[in-house]
Amino acid sequence: MAGVVKLPPPPREGIEGEETRVATPCVVHSPPVPHSEGEGSLPPLRQDLALYPGDAEPDGSPTWTLHDPAANRFYRLGWAAYEILSRWHLGSPEQVARAVSGQTTLQTDAEEVLDLAGMLQRSHLFEARSAGDSRRLLQVHAAGQQHWAKWLLEHYLFFRIPLWRPQRLLQALAPWVGWAYCRGFRLLLAVLLAAGLFLVSRQWDTFVHSFAAFDHWSGYLGLGLALTFSKVLHEFGHALTATRQGCKVPTMGVAFLVTWPVLYTDVNEAWKLPSRRQRLAIAGAGIATELALAVLATFAWSFLPEGMLKAAAFMLATSTWLITLAINASPFMRFDGYFLLCDWLGIDNLHARSFAFGRWWLRERLFALGAPAPEAVAPGRRRFLVAFAYTTWIYRLSLFLGIALLVYHFFFKALGIFLLLVELGWFIARPVAQEVQAWWQLRKDLMKHFRTLVTLALFLGLAALFVLPLQTTVQAPAMLTLAQRQAIHAPVAGVLLALPTPGQGVRQGEALFRLRSPDIDFQLAHARLGEQPLRLQQERQSLDETLRREGGVISRRHAEAAGSIQAWSRERDRLDIDAPLAGVVLEVNDELNVGGWVATDEWLAFVGRPQGVRVEAYVDEADLERLRLDAPARFLPEAPEWPVFHCRVAAIDRNNVDVLEHPALAVPHGGTLAVKGSRDALVPAGSLFRVRLDRCDPAAAPPRELRGTLRIDAQRASLASRWWRAAMAVWLREAGF
Repeated sequence: MAGVVKLPPPPREGIEGEETRVATPCVVHSPPVPHSEGEGSLPPLRQDLALYPGDAEPDGSPTWTLHDPAANRFYRLGWAAYEILSRWHLGSPEQVARAVSGQTTLQTDAEEVLDLAGMLQRSHLFEARSAGDSRRLLQVHAAGQQHWAKWLLEHYLFFRIPLWRPQRLLQALAPWVGWAYCRGFRLLLAVLLAAGLFLVSRQWDTFVHSFAAFDHWSGYLGLGLALTFSKVLHEFGHALTATRQGCKVPTMGVAFLVTWPVLYTDVNEAWKLPSRRQRLAIAGAGIATELALAVLATFAWSFLPEGMLKAAAFMLATSTWLITLAINASPFMRFDGYFLLCDWLGIDNLHARSFAFGRWWLRERLFALGAPAPEAVAPGRRRFLVAFAYTTWIYRLSLFLGIALLVYHFFFKALGIFLLLVELGWFIARPVAQEVQAWWQLRKDLMKHFRTLVTLALFLGLAALFVLPLQTTVQAPAMLTLAQRQAIHAPVAGVLLALPTPGQGVRQGEALFRLRSPDIDFQLAHARLGEQPLRLQQERQSLDETLRREGGVISRRHAEAAGSIQAWSRERDRLDIDAPLAGVVLEVNDELNVGGWVATDEWLAFVGRPQGVRVEAYVDEADLERLRLDAPARFLPEAPEWPVFHCRVAAIDRNNVDVLEHPALAVPHGGTLAVKGSRDALVPAGSLFRVRLDRCDPAAAPPRELRGTLRIDAQRASLASRWWRAAMAVWLREAGF
């Protein structure tokens, strides 16, 4: 059987590009267009095609690489395909098949020769000599023309800009960088790494805080230059290694992946190399270059003075190589790690071939078609290809969702939402729709199998769960507290002298907190010192002629001084904070401690009365319309020692919550509500509305607040309606309509 694989164009560029696979092996029942030389003759191959020896297959059979220089494409030829092409000059499929079968151990026939001819024709590897050939090429060209909208969409997502042709420079540099490929240099890097780690460990605190220390413009400039330098050196690592292996590097430039610039190097000629080890060296050269740079930077960091160079060395020693490993080493996109894995496993077009196995595996599990696998491979490799396909799909789903959100936040609201939908539609919805379309085309075959009916029944059941209004409750985080509850805040700043404990019973007017303010004490003492001589002058005024001439001035001054004493005395009295009502201390700020300072208006504690309880819940905007007053609800405390509380809805706020009044419900404090801001001003990340409940049973009041979950009986709703309302709410809110 003639095995022909179209290799991905172009490899190892550090960017994501389109990858297509013709066949592996190729079995296509479409004979070539009749040629002018005779109805049964084989069209002649183009004279510019080049053939290179390749790696052996896992079964030991040889392979070759066919290069099409006009399209800069490479094709992997199996043993049978090579033997057929080497006898192509015989002219007819029958003669070629007889020659292969008679001169080799392979057994082939004319149909297999025609299969290979059909593949070669679709790849435009034949000479075009007749008017019919010209018309066919024109038809192929016209079919490849894209609508301007599709062209704009694809080029918005990805386009490349070649910047220069580096071949002369690379050939000049190659003799000067030969030392980087020798064993001695690798040993030197190992020694420098050990020395650098030892020196850094001696200054570990300084090292881990280096980034925060570089807050000057020169530090940021050094970071930017270091990142740019490392990425340029990364691409030169690929290019110089390819040149050392005898490959040409036609271009280097920058590519834009969803407006994000990424450097690339065209080392497409690596497919000419017969050794897998050589291709692995080219693919891994970029990562190896950045790791070597990180070792040198780690060693140099301990000796550099503070400033731009030290900031750059810190960046090279930490962030740049981590970013390289996280992105370039990933095999799930067509970056360096993908080509390393392809060459290591000996599987060309790994993505396309694994995706074919993934689709085949899914169809077999859903419909049990009994279709053969896309390729004849060992069971272990088949399981690997299926697992790799689904892992790649999950990774890309997460990545494309992140890119979509990045695009949304990068542009203004309306355009951001449009581009977000484009990203989701192109990368996620389009592949799913294509697979569903393939199922529809196979519908006649699918309905012949019982597994299809089972799958259809399960799908309809899931759709019913999604569409039918089965949800009868609204669930929300809530806090159960006393019916009468009041927060206590510090009236002025001061030093804390005493504080209560949670659960402590208090009487109205009983002192809870005692503060001392050195500033107030100083001002009060200063006012008293100023009042004392004025009081003496007022007492002696009737006996002293000089003082009598002052008249009422002394009295007014004394009154002002006495008023100042009274004002500062009242301010000092405010430092003794009393209980506003009789009850218990529900909660105390856990950041308070005796002898520590408290700020003005800082929250100190909650005090409430033990008669009756109430519940406050925070409901999402999408569930608000389903609630009604007097609806029953159940509060489930987190503390297992407390029973379920049955309450009634008393009030539903129509304005969203600006500041969360219950810190315990926020994520930083162990709750489930996402917030932003500091402890004193916890702002909900989404639109939340407060729902108050009373008439709770049992009415026994806990000594402290209880955190839990509230389940409110609400109008029926489906998941589809809830998601639709949530999506429309986001659209209206974010677009500013």
